Amino acid sequence: MDYRQAGVDVEAGRAFVQQIRQSVERTYRPEVLGSFGGFGGLFELPAGYRQPVLVSGTDGVGTKLKLAHDCQQHDTVGIDLVAMCVNDVLTAGAEPLFFLDYLATGKLEPDQLVQVVAGIALGCQQAGCALVGGETAEMPGFYQAGEYDLAGFCVGIVEKNQILSGAAVQPGDIAIGLASSGIHSNGYSLVRKIIEQSGVKLSDCPAELGDQTLADLLLTPTQIYVKPVLAALRAGLKIHGMAHITGGGLPENLPRCLGEHQSVRVAHGSWPVPPIFGWLAAVGGVTLPEMYSTFNMGIGYVLIAPPAQVEPLIAQLTAEAIAAYSIGEVVGGSGELLWEGL
Repeated sequence: MDYRQAGVDVEAGRAFVQQIRQSVERTYRPEVLGSFGGFGGLFELPAGYRQPVLVSGTDGVGTKLKLAHDCQQHDTVGIDLVAMCVNDVLTAGAEPLFFLDYLATGKLEPDQLVQVVAGIALGCQQAGCALVGGETAEMPGFYQAGEYDLAGFCVGIVEKNQILSGAAVQPGDIAIGLASSGIHSNGYSLVRKIIEQSGVKLSDCPAELGDQTLADLLLTPTQIYVKPVLAALRAGLKIHGMAHITGGGLPENLPRCLGEHQSVRVAHGSWPVPPIFGWLAAVGGVTLPEMYSTFNMGIGYVLIAPPAQVEPLIAQLTAEAIAAYSIGEVVGGSGELLWEGL
């Protein structure tokens, strides 16, 4: 017996590494040291920081991967993986520096996984961070044929006196919602249940959703907010706090960026909700409160800023092709989201 008969093809693994080499090297920043394929990724801290603080984050893509497997569409989930990590790191005011991925599968399928890594590399380019390493684990018998799982790890940097921790947030500050690109990477267990019970096909094009298939809509990658938000900060615009709207929606995530004894009042209807959410609610019979506690409902990221900064921030983000809306206000309270009009 040999390793290949046990289900692990070492030669295929080596070939796969060479296939992804160009995608990975396109993400390199000047601070990357060493060459592709080392045991560890080397990264020199950027110059110019007085008290640099490293900010780390890790996440996955969740059951959205099941849809990618079902549709045999693997070029977007890598972007999701990067987005989930870098958007988290950004909430501290940090610039993502480098990224690592973990990719596990039962049997290495190079054509499939090259698409996945190309998506990861594209996400890193969108975020301005380097893909400095990763692990591809081939584990026969652990995953179903054609399936894989992903995890990502990101490290960013911020000047110590510029960390956004909630300490600067004040009652009267305004919540600015940044538009999502769709469902992002949260709530897909409910999405899949709705599709399964409704009997619709992923190849269907529901009239109320335009001419796109459900597969294309549901696999739209998560928006990466790093470059537009960092551009606003570097332009001198004041931001007191940030929240990445992931699992649990606005009610779960927006209060996480507040200070003590604060809540945030959000005006229902103050931003356009993408049609995919209305379709899911109607087809699945999902109540509005449940929709808001599961999905981002069209707001993928929130900035907390002084009132005088709202118009300049919205103008700056619009110039960076990110739609933004004034959606609420910080008030005294006990760390809750208070709905107005829901």
